[in-house]
Amino acid sequence: MADRTRDRTPGRTPGRTLARVAARVTARLRAAAHRRLARHPGLATLAERLTPRSVRARTTLAACLSVAVVLAVASAAVVLLLRANLERTVETGAREQAQAVARLATDGHLGNPLPLDHGTDFIQAVDANGRVVAASQNIAGHSPLTPAHRRDGHTSFNLGALGDEHHQRVTTITATTPTGPVTIHVGASLRTVDAAEDLTTAALAALSAVLLLTVGALTWRATGRALRPVEAIRAEVAAIGDRDLDRRVPEPRSDDEIARLAGTMNAMLERLEAAGARQRRFIADASHELRSPLTVLRTQLEVAHTHPDPDVRGELVTGALEDTERLQTLATDLLLLARLDATGHDWPHEPVDLAELVRTSVAARGSEPHPVAVRAPAPVTVHGNPLWLGRLLTNLLDNAQRHAGHRVTVTLHLDRATGEALLDVANDGPPIEPADREKIFERFARLDDARSRDDGGTGLGLPIARDIATVHGGTLTVLDTPGATTFRTRLPARTDVGR
Repeated sequence: MADRTRDRTPGRTPGRTLARVAARVTARLRAAAHRRLARHPGLATLAERLTPRSVRARTTLAACLSVAVVLAVASAAVVLLLRANLERTVETGAREQAQAVARLATDGHLGNPLPLDHGTDFIQAVDANGRVVAASQNIAGHSPLTPAHRRDGHTSFNLGALGDEHHQRVTTITATTPTGPVTIHVGASLRTVDAAEDLTTAALAALSAVLLLTVGALTWRATGRALRPVEAIRAEVAAIGDRDLDRRVPEPRSDDEIARLAGTMNAMLERLEAAGARQRRFIADASHELRSPLTVLRTQLEVAHTHPDPDVRGELVTGALEDTERLQTLATDLLLLARLDATGHDWPHEPVDLAELVRTSVAARGSEPHPVAVRAPAPVTVHGNPLWLGRLLTNLLDNAQRHAGHRVTVTLHLDRATGEALLDVANDGPPIEPADREKIFERFARLDDARSRDDGGTGLGLPIARDIATVHGGTLTVLDTPGATTFRTRLPARTDVGR
């Protein structure tokens, strides 16, 4: 006996894998959407407008879409497994009925009409000549089932010709009888399978809708609570103006990313407040430094213009020239500080021999007011701007000679351990107290204001020197050396020279 099972429904393919179905459906939907948007630019604009712009809405939509995809896949799997199991049960009953009829046919006891079991829709026995030799009462007189009843080349039969419009599973068995081979067709009803599938689909759809609504509501609420501190931070930052840099954003008590963001924002505000304070102080100091010589210069010129004595007028003009030179020096220093504040790494970058630069700078200065001793036994090369590095050394030498007692010493050597060039400018003048070693690098700072003014200092030499060292990737500090004041400059040295 040969056993063949056929399904009337051409679209039912439980054997097809769920992954392939989902991939094909997704690809087709995506391609169709792209084609539709390409043909209709207005749809693309509408889609862009309908896209949620807030993080809260996008997070909720993403969560709902993810859950919807999972629920759709899970529901499809449940429905397919349920239908496959129910159809297998129906198929087993139809096969048992067909085998019972086949045994009757083999024994020669095939009666007409054939009795139907529960769940069986029809039975038909066809001989080798295509003649119906037996059938159930409900299809008595109908033509035999043949391959012509198949639909669209599928392995399912068109049983509408037999008066049955519902889904059926048809099992076909060939039996050998005393009068020749007989083909037995048994059709089993799939009404219960379809009903169970429809009921399960409706229940899963309702449950999925409830779950999606729940997930959307919970995600919307949770995202809103999570983003509430961010909105508070945004509102506070938006309210902070250039004159309210002392305000701070609220920091949540939780130790999470938002709390760290608030801490970072407050640290940035502190830096901005400090930078603003330095800028205001610098502007005030610069205004004061410029106003004093300008006032003196104007007084001298007014007196020289009205004084009748030519000798006195000459002295006043000479003093005015000195104040003009001091103003010019101050303006040059201010412009250099502005360049150092605004510069990145676009300044000239070339090899500079610090030993040669030290010797040239010291030789150009002479020995007044104090001699300068140089200790640079070997060449030391760095990358940088030679003009700015020369200005750094000049400012350090000016400061050292201004405060030295008898001598100034410049020492240059290479630190092999760190690969840095060490430039020390020392003088034997009064030492700098530890509390003042950072103050002297503030702009317009003077430890002895009156003496510095008399000596011609503006309070910008050391800040300019430190800024030059910083833009070259180095540092400038005051060392704790007994009996002397030593300024040490560290600069990254070139280690590939001579290779």
